[in-house]
Amino acid sequence: MQPEDPVSSLKTDLLKSPDTFCVLVGVTGSVAALKLPVLVSELLQLPGVKVRVVTTEHAKHFYNPSDVSVKIYTDKDEWELWTQRSDPVLHIELRRWADLLIIAPLDANTLGKIASGICDNLLTCVVRAWDTSRPLLFCPAMNTAMWQHPITDQQVSRLKEFGYVEIPCIAKKLVCGDEGKGAMAEVSTIVSIIRQHLPNQDESLQKT
Repeated sequence: MQPEDPVSSLKTDLLKSPDTFCVLVGVTGSVAALKLPVLVSELLQLPGVKVRVVTTEHAKHFYNPSDVSVKIYTDKDEWELWTQRSDPVLHIELRRWADLLIIAPLDANTLGKIASGICDNLLTCVVRAWDTSRPLLFCPAMNTAMWQHPITDQQVSRLKEFGYVEIPCIAKKLVCGDEGKGAMAEVSTIVSIIRQHLPNQDESLQKT
């Protein structure tokens, strides 16, 4: 049997149904990316939620793709998919598919890129093309010294001006051994906030 071509495979993977809420998880090069498998697993337990992942190259150092049970899109996919004018553009297709974008973790590098409008990889292209009527949540994660740099507050404020929602980082002992603010919010917190964006959530709360 001949393998499915990339365009057909993409169309199959990004099929939507009316009762599905599509969550796109962006993961960047913070050590907190090691929590990606747990985050995806927890999101898939939410009713009607479908999950896909967009990863930066640096994020790949922190998790094993085989531990993630959904499709992971990379920069390589963006360029291999498009060969002629009639082919779909991956970052646009992902933007159309997703009802919500959560960037967890958002490292200092990608924070700076988004605040400046830079779009030099698949994830930042999705963000640049994002429909701002849909929720975009971000979870900063970096070393305490990086978090305390004056430019960080400016960049976080800039993202909020765009209408994006911060899920604040927390203080704890970091993987590097330092103690202080900069750790990504707990997965349970992230999932709880995403749950609030699900359709008919008010009705669900009334029934419980």
